[in-house]
Amino acid sequence: MTTNPPDTDINLDTSRAPSAVPVDDAVLPFEVAALDLRGRLTRMGPALDDILTKHAYPAPVGKLLGEAIVLTTLLGSALKFDGRFILQTQTDGPVSFLVVDFQAPDRLRAYARFDEARLAEAKDSGGLLGKGHLAMTIDQGADMSRYQGLVALTGGSLEEAAHEYFLRSEQIPTRVRLAVGEEWSGGKHRWRAGGLLTQFLPQAPERLRQADLHPGDAPEGTELHAMEEDEAWVEGQLLVATVEDIELIDPALSGERLLYRLFHERGVRVFDLVPLQARCSCSRDAVANMLKSFSPQDRADMVKDDKVVVTCEFCSSVYQFTPHEAGVTEN
Repeated sequence: MTTNPPDTDINLDTSRAPSAVPVDDAVLPFEVAALDLRGRLTRMGPALDDILTKHAYPAPVGKLLGEAIVLTTLLGSALKFDGRFILQTQTDGPVSFLVVDFQAPDRLRAYARFDEARLAEAKDSGGLLGKGHLAMTIDQGADMSRYQGLVALTGGSLEEAAHEYFLRSEQIPTRVRLAVGEEWSGGKHRWRAGGLLTQFLPQAPERLRQADLHPGDAPEGTELHAMEEDEAWVEGQLLVATVEDIELIDPALSGERLLYRLFHERGVRVFDLVPLQARCSCSRDAVANMLKSFSPQDRADMVKDDKVVVTCEFCSSVYQFTPHEAGVTEN
């Protein structure tokens, strides 16, 4: 999954100075041509806060789901068609289920399932996730095939899982940075997040060659073919490694200034911002159609106090139906 930039671009080194105006809830594609790097920078504020506060998640859960949301924006915003990118984890950890649904070009919704009694046992995001798998699905719509990539979660972070996915599935040298935090603003704590994805995409295919992956069943002591990393990619990784969490979420630091701070010595070009919004796809009609998929007995069992109440897991919207509206027949 490469980060193809939009058509329009501005060279921050020659066309104009980087904008000092921070822009939240947007993805900023960029390119460092001298290092054959392409990437995306996500900055999130109100949209992220809206998604997380609707469920009043405990802080560790909110932070983890925030990381998943940012990772999804970095990947899903690369779609060039009206489809969906879905990131989902299923694990044995305290946070057993995460799902983030990105509907191109800009709509986000997300949900986490967790065991509050077990949260204290986790020391970091890897401990919250535990062991299981991460699935990334591209849905191109009706009558089109789905693409899904899977990567094992073995107690590491979402950053580490993303690196493993690109190494094994895409075979594109990739580095990801994710940061989520809270700020005190307007008399309350508000969630903020940022993320950076950088990929090495040289035009010469031989420069993309990487060391062999371990086959898993090789005899003990087998030496795998090793290759030195391209110098441009080594430099790119070193620059990305200097990014601090506070820089990714700082509401006063614009995305353009952050990219200029990182890459100005090599020259950085930015492209059109991709806006993001927290918006669920649920509706009364959609829920009514969903109810029709249940058996008559299941619908009858849903009736409580002479009504059927359905709550959206993503946005917490509540939909009420009379038994007749829900398709419950009287005996």
